[in-house]
Amino acid sequence: MNDTFTLKTFTIPELSGISAKNIEEHLKLYKGYVTNANLIINKLKEYSADAAGNSYAMSEILRRFAFEFDGMRNHEYYFASFEGGPKPLPEESSLKQDLGKQVGSFDMFIENFKTLAMTRGVGWAILYYDKQTKLFLATWVEEQHLGHLTGLSPILALDMWEHAYVYDYPTSEKKKYIEAFFANLNWEVIEENYKKAQ
Repeated sequence: MNDTFTLKTFTIPELSGISAKNIEEHLKLYKGYVTNANLIINKLKEYSADAAGNSYAMSEILRRFAFEFDGMRNHEYYFASFEGGPKPLPEESSLKQDLGKQVGSFDMFIENFKTLAMTRGVGWAILYYDKQTKLFLATWVEEQHLGHLTGLSPILALDMWEHAYVYDYPTSEKKKYIEAFFANLNWEVIEENYKKAQ
């Protein structure tokens, strides 16, 4: 099989409130998304030899592709945000200043985003930057792929599937996981995502 998508490795230090066991199991799920995205790409090459005869199979795996691909990419943003250990944004940070201008204050943005993350169901809380309007847009993405904002790159991605915290917290305590996520963020990574999005 010719792999199109590469399994990335992440150097994640010991985290506060998110166990090494949870990260280890979570990374196995990420590997599955990469494997399945590659599998679909290679199956499409195989099926295209007789596209008419394989039309149903092709349409079904293409329906699945967005789930696998976005699952892969979402997790890459998520795990990268822990690399290098927790680092706050300095007051003069452009991301901190710009978020504050739009929302009212950086702290208000954090509280709003935590509220978004408490959305019922499985999915992701994701912050984007739209360079056309120069607006930050936070939204809930169902599962891995339903609700992504077209043409925008994530700046901050918080996985709210139970697998992201099940070894550390019961589902009734997912708010504690959200707090732990923010306590461990390397905001330098998030700021770099912002620069790339501009």
